[in-house]
Amino acid sequence: MKAPRQSNKQKRSLGSPRDAAKSSSVTATEAKNQFGQLLERAIKGERVYITRHEAPKAVLISVDDFQALSARATTKLDSLRGEFDALLERMQAPGARAAMKAAFGASADELGIAAVEAAKKRD
Repeated sequence: MKAPRQSNKQKRSLGSPRDAAKSSSVTATEAKNQFGQLLERAIKGERVYITRHEAPKAVLISVDDFQALSARATTKLDSLRGEFDALLERMQAPGARAAMKAAFGASADELGIAAVEAAKKRD
């Protein structure tokens, strides 16, 4: 049985003590034939990249690493949701409604003038 290839490259950090976890790459066939061994390595913190035609297609990671990644995604999504809600609230203000109505009814020249004025305010 062929031993899985080892990779010295470090992959993207998870932000935990397991950041320095080693990684390896195996073909899909090797993964199928050696799943038990690969699972044990993943449980110990190793990231196992599964390739097909020499291109990475999947990664076997521990539950701890998966939960850390999922928590980060949830935190980022919650942050974006908060920003969106605040923007939507500002857009619902009476003055914003009137401004949007005027913008949709404005000519190209009027929009150009408004854009220049807005850019001057930012400088």
